[in-house]
Parts: sequence; structure tokens; C-alpha cells
Amino acid sequence: MIQNFITVLFGDQFAVMNTIGLIAFALVGSAKAIREEFDLFGITVVGLIMAFAGGTTRDLLVSRVPLALQSSIEISLGLLGVGLAIALSAVLTSPDSHPITLVSDAIGLAAFATTGAIVATETNVSAFGVVAIATINAVGGGAVADILLDRSPFILFDDFYASCAVLGGSAYWAVITVGAAGSTAAVACAVVTVGTRLAAVTYGWNLPTIQGLGLINS
Repeated sequence: MIQNFITVLFGDQFAVMNTIGLIAFALVGSAKAIREEFDLFGITVVGLIMAFAGGTTRDLLVSRVPLALQSSIEISLGLLGVGLAIALSAVLTSPDSHPITLVSDAIGLAAFATTGAIVATETNVSAFGVVAIATINAVGGGAVADILLDRSPFILFDDFYASCAVLGGSAYWAVITVGAAGSTAAVACAVVTVGTRLAAVTYGWNLPTIQGLGLINS
């Protein structure tokens, strides 16, 4: 068991990114549920959904059994993120909007964009497939979590968020295409995704709306 846990944590680039993403997104999802005053069960469900929904969709798209169903270690990592969110709520007034949570969200986004790109590349999908699966892996959990929180997925109408995963997935594909090692591509994807997301949070970046462009009347 201990050896398996170490393998999950430090075995390879996919394992490292997946571990980071699971903990970070479980923390973020749980923090959102805490803000909405969900009970402990609800907090756990939202946290685990945010951690696993994107990766489960990724695995189904490439015709493999979702990792969440293959190992109890995956669930343990998600529960660790839930526990961290609960601990933060005990010491912070607004844990869902605290810099710790915002940075965790950016890190989780980058980690899952990278794992999605790795899996997509291993299954020999097209360039579009690599970017699409990277993006779905990165934002799918957050979209489902928003539905559970009774609101429209914010990736569809607000903030520069999913676009960061698109850029990260594109960076992964570009680096792989020029013949660089997979580890180099993984680093490029993670750096581009987390860098653009943190910049978007810092500078308030948003994609324009049709109304904002003045193409139609508000």
C-alpha cells in the first residue's frame, strides 16, 4: 500500500500532475460548497466531483476505465483536498476567495490540462483532440461542480479560465510536435496554463461578449 502510494505521488509526470490536480481541485470545490453552506456530505461530494469529473470524462473519451475506479488512492487524495478545505474554513473568513484557493485553482487547472494532454497524446488523437481533451480534463470538474451548486458553469460566460487550458494544451502539442521530450512538453503546458490563469486573476482578464463588442444591443 505504501509503495503504491509513493508510486502515485512520484512515479512519473502523469502521476505527479494527477496528484497535484486531485488535491487542488478537491480543495477548491469543497471551498465553494462551504461558501454555499452545504453539509459535510455535500462538501465532500462537490469536492470529489470537481476533482474527478474532468478526468473521468477524459478516460471515457479514450475508452479506458476511469482512474477513480481503479485505485482507492485516487479517492484518498481527493479526500485530502476536502480535508484541507475544511481546515482552511476554520481559520479563514472567505476560504473560497482567499489567495490560497485561487492559486490552488490555477495549479489544479494546469495539472489537469497537462494530464489530459499526456493521455490524449498516448492515445494518438489529432492535434485538436489533444487540446480538447486537455481542456475537458481541466475544466470538466468545475463545470459539473457549478451545476451542483445551482449555477451556470462560469467557464461559459465569465473569466479567462478555460482559455488558459486551451493555451496549455496547445503548448503541449507544439512542444511534442517539434520533437521535444514528453517531460518538456508537460512543463510547458503547466507553465503556460498556470501563468496565464494567474495573470488573468491579477489583471482581471475576460473574453469579450457580443454585447461588449457592440455588435448587438444589450
